[in-house]
Amino acid sequence: MALRTLYAAIEPYDHGFLPAVDDHVVYYEQCGNPDGKPAVFVHGGPGGGGDINARRFFDPERYRIIVFDQRGAGRSKPHASLESNTTADLIADMERLRQQLGIEQWLVFGGSWGSTLSIAYAEVHPESVSELVVRGIFMLRRKELEWFYQHGASVIFPDQWQHFIAPIPPEERDDLLGAFHRRLTGDDKEAMVEAARAWSLWEGATSFLLPKPAHTLPFDETEFAIALARIEIHYFMNGGFLKDENQLLEEVDRIRSIPGVIVQGRYDVVCPMETAWELATSWPEADFRIVDDAGHSAYEPGIMNELISATDAFAK
Repeated sequence: MALRTLYAAIEPYDHGFLPAVDDHVVYYEQCGNPDGKPAVFVHGGPGGGGDINARRFFDPERYRIIVFDQRGAGRSKPHASLESNTTADLIADMERLRQQLGIEQWLVFGGSWGSTLSIAYAEVHPESVSELVVRGIFMLRRKELEWFYQHGASVIFPDQWQHFIAPIPPEERDDLLGAFHRRLTGDDKEAMVEAARAWSLWEGATSFLLPKPAHTLPFDETEFAIALARIEIHYFMNGGFLKDENQLLEEVDRIRSIPGVIVQGRYDVVCPMETAWELATSWPEADFRIVDDAGHSAYEPGIMNELISATDAFAK
């Protein structure tokens, strides 16, 4: 059987901004069928913004597709802002968006950090979620951050790692998160740009099982890199603004009655499979789909197939 691939490219039939809160203006758009099943795409990063291909994971004839840019990301303003930018703020924005659009329940779809925020949102507002589709599971725990940003992924991609650590002098490399944080939140714009590009390119270079020269996200573009790197390090240095690093797993009982699909690449280096396994063990009702020939990206053929198969099934 042929693998499912993205639906044809479409344009929004509606777009706009939520009313400003805390000086943040959040962008959103709607695509597909205005009378279809509501689904919201929760982008990764944090700071990644809503990729134009996000719309294409859903059948546009059957889904009312909502894509939004989280605070500081993409088309939301102010760009790369860290003020009043926490997980609780993003959850509140999602709920404001749902209410503004007059949606009773929506399917929540997110990967990587998008899985973190999707689960966090569902645990706070389970009554607002009809189904949950999550991919590349990330719980923002210390061991996950150290694996990708200190030691772990570095031994699998030593060539790319050298580019990542290049902006940091050797005497600061025993705490790379701290070193990047100082540069990404400091006053030296040149140092910020250099650090942001190294940070962003590291993420892009490690997201696929096999090297992929053309990626759907613009990891090499300076403005994208600044928002991604600044907002990610802001969240990572603050533990995702969760009450403790095991919060999402400890509160998973709140979502176990929600129909769910967990999709995970076995060779995901960015968000290793151990975390998805822990989530699936705590949430046995979910449909756990391991893709044996995939890494992290939603655009890996096997992962794309499972995600679209899930949204097709829920559309029925």
